[in-house]
Amino acid sequence: MIKAIFFDIDDTLYSTTAFAEHAREAALESLRAHGVRPSLEALQRELNEVISEFSSNYNNHFDKLLLRLTKHDLPKANPAILIAAAIRAYHDAKQTHLNPFEDVPPLFQSLAKTDLIRGIITAGLQIKQAEKLLRLQLYPYVTPTAIFISDQIGISKPNPKLYLKALSDTGIAPKEAIYIGDHPLHDIDPANQVGLNTILSNRGTKYSHVEGKTKPHHTIGDFTELLTLLTTHYKIHVPQDS
Repeated sequence: MIKAIFFDIDDTLYSTTAFAEHAREAALESLRAHGVRPSLEALQRELNEVISEFSSNYNNHFDKLLLRLTKHDLPKANPAILIAAAIRAYHDAKQTHLNPFEDVPPLFQSLAKTDLIRGIITAGLQIKQAEKLLRLQLYPYVTPTAIFISDQIGISKPNPKLYLKALSDTGIAPKEAIYIGDHPLHDIDPANQVGLNTILSNRGTKYSHVEGKTKPHHTIGDFTELLTLLTTHYKIHVPQDS
């Protein structure tokens, strides 16, 4: 009997890639509006290098970007103003571009009508991942004690201990839980290792081409398929609005 269903966040509940592209472009356009001279395309190339070198979770991307530009590229302005302008534009983009996939809210609303534990197992910085749950407006449908963020726990993907921690804290055996993620290596392989029922969400996002070392128990293209799978294979009654 399935007692819990856990979800990854990034590229599983919303398109991380699409949001990042919009938000970063807005930030760079703001820099240009404040006098930074290189073209949008040139700034994008430089910013992509910064992100590649320092990781997407680094907090000072725009600081490093400005350091890499020449004096000719920069206006006579306090760098703090330029950085703040970029950060403000990036965060403003969350209002319009940080949205769940269309089939995610109905799924979570339906799951909230069941007795299932509805959890999150995600890698990332604790405040960033928590903010995503709030901005995606999914937190009301999640079991509050079943949110596991790698930064908060001190264990990150693909370490299987992260999944074991979630199971231990919720008192659920591996075979009583389902894990849904988009990354074959970081989501599916470690979840398989600890014995979870695994479902690969393959929407054509950035890790769709990655091959895992193990196979998921199921692969879905959207959460309509997930609802069907839950009812037909796992025999879970999920009430749905007519």
